[in-house]
Amino acid sequence: MHKDLTRLFQIAQAPSRTIIGLMSGTSLDGLDIALCKFEGSGPGARVSLLQFKTVSYPPEVKERLKPISSKAKVDLQDVTLINAWLGTYFAALINEALQEWGISNEQVDVIASHGQTIFHAPYFQHQQEAYGNATLQIADADHIAVNTGIITLSDFRQKHIAAGGEGAPLALYGDYLMFSDPKEHRVLLNIGGIANFTWLPALNADVQNPSLPGVFSTDTGSGNTLMDQYVQKHFPGKQFDEDAEIALSGQVHEWLLQRLLELPFFALEFPKTTGPEVFSLQHLEQVQKDMDLSGAPFVANDEVGQAQQGIAHADVLATLAKFSSVGIVKALEATIPAGTKYRVYVSGGGMHNPLLIRTLEEQLGVEMESTAILDLNPDAKEAVLFALLANECISGPAFHIEGQPAVAMGKISLPN
Repeated sequence: MHKDLTRLFQIAQAPSRTIIGLMSGTSLDGLDIALCKFEGSGPGARVSLLQFKTVSYPPEVKERLKPISSKAKVDLQDVTLINAWLGTYFAALINEALQEWGISNEQVDVIASHGQTIFHAPYFQHQQEAYGNATLQIADADHIAVNTGIITLSDFRQKHIAAGGEGAPLALYGDYLMFSDPKEHRVLLNIGGIANFTWLPALNADVQNPSLPGVFSTDTGSGNTLMDQYVQKHFPGKQFDEDAEIALSGQVHEWLLQRLLELPFFALEFPKTTGPEVFSLQHLEQVQKDMDLSGAPFVANDEVGQAQQGIAHADVLATLAKFSSVGIVKALEATIPAGTKYRVYVSGGGMHNPLLIRTLEEQLGVEMESTAILDLNPDAKEAVLFALLANECISGPAFHIEGQPAVAMGKISLPN
């Protein structure tokens, strides 16, 4: 037997595994690296976050990724070249992190790499009868495995699609295993580039309600992606609106908000998925152009200068924050019966946006709580979840969540 396959068999049989989870989101801001220890698998598994860091992408990395991300037409040569290059780059970042933490590569059993999503295409979006749901992540895992010497699992979303899903949100599986509670109804809300949540009804029969939906997860719409895209275009040198400083100085533009809420995505049944392909700066600019032509009222200037189609930049950002919050609230209200008491645990970059969090709390009438209360660093959550998927793939039988594919996710790349 190949020595790496023997090694994989031994890892699968061991009582515990050390796994690195990697996550790079659609915001293209950096790579999350989470070093985790797993004991067991399935509902009884125990997870410990040993180390975590986020490596921000330098400008040259972002400039390589932006032209091939979330666009219907790209240079195929660029995609081919960057796929391999990004895998090698991820490997270098892993090696540097392990050296910083004083951990040898040999001490790590497996790497779980989400990759970099460059296009997400569920059927509702492309409407081409010859094709089903599709998605594409790059950062070739063979390059990661060879350059780290560590068995690497990747491309998790493809199996989910092959088995009948949309490839997202995959947080459902990890949220269910790590955060289900006997007595408390929970919402695990992640506000990344796209916002999504997992609904976890209480497990105990004495607190269950037959009118409540079972476990499910769904995207809700834009999280940070539109706000970040707008800031990067109109405020050179800024990657996002830190602490919502700009948005807090603006006012919600109700006409613009209502036009944005007319996106067909919001009329689709739950659960559903989406991406920056739908919630794009191009769409925002077209809505603003249509608004300008309609004769709707607008502000001519702000302190930064002439804003896009006459709306002050601060007002646009305030409106986009409200747009994200309304998408989340509408999704929760549409899927969880009115009057249901539940707690919301939030993670992702959006949790650091005080305007967005305040607006959500006001609309929902609940206090947003960090997953740190549940003993998981909210910034590390997604990377940990993909490490968990790798742990389940190699060591646990596929567990069943009603309505979801019961499959092991992750393609295996051997170092040798």
